Amino acid sequence: MKIENISVYNFENAIRGMRNPLNSWSRNDSTFNDEIILGENDLALATGLISAGTEHRKFLRQIFVSMDITAPLYWWKEFDTYKIGTTANSCSTMHTLLKYPITMYKNFETDDLDMDILSSFTTGDKPTIKIFIDFLENLRLKAIETKDSRYWKELVRWLPEGWLQKRTWTGNYEILMNMYKQRKSHKLTEWHTFCDKILELPYMKEFLDL
Repeated sequence: MKIENISVYNFENAIRGMRNPLNSWSRNDSTFNDEIILGENDLALATGLISAGTEHRKFLRQIFVSMDITAPLYWWKEFDTYKIGTTANSCSTMHTLLKYPITMYKNFETDDLDMDILSSFTTGDKPTIKIFIDFLENLRLKAIETKDSRYWKELVRWLPEGWLQKRTWTGNYEILMNMYKQRKSHKLTEWHTFCDKILELPYMKEFLDL
């Protein structure tokens, strides 16, 4: 799994806007130049609004985050639970599947790969996993050679859940805070990687009261 090209934006507008209900803009004490630095007044109000509940912390939905995420399909299925207020643009498996050779370490999630387990399953004198990946690659080559869409369809059909897909995802602090709270102890290691990255965002630890 890989998370890169992270951008955080609209922080200044969100912090200014959170003071609209009481017209307390004169108490703004944050700076937003090369670095986001929340002043004591703004940070106290922000954390107080967060503690007060979702109806009070609307400013979190105005702090936007965009990132490139390369992750396996089995993780994306869970990630897609969080749809409200998000947008994603993915690399198309359908359009690019035939362009590049299919290999274990380039196309599949292998961060916590257990070769002891995989090596214990063999077909003849070969690891079964190698035979399966060779099967996918042969389907790809046959689809290119024959131009017969039936080979392409079978290749799509048998792609496993560990297949990596890249998406450029955009959401906001409210969504990311919910993800962290709900997934930080998940048994999938990919969620731990993602939650660790959430904590690197400006003031996310303070907002989560960690």
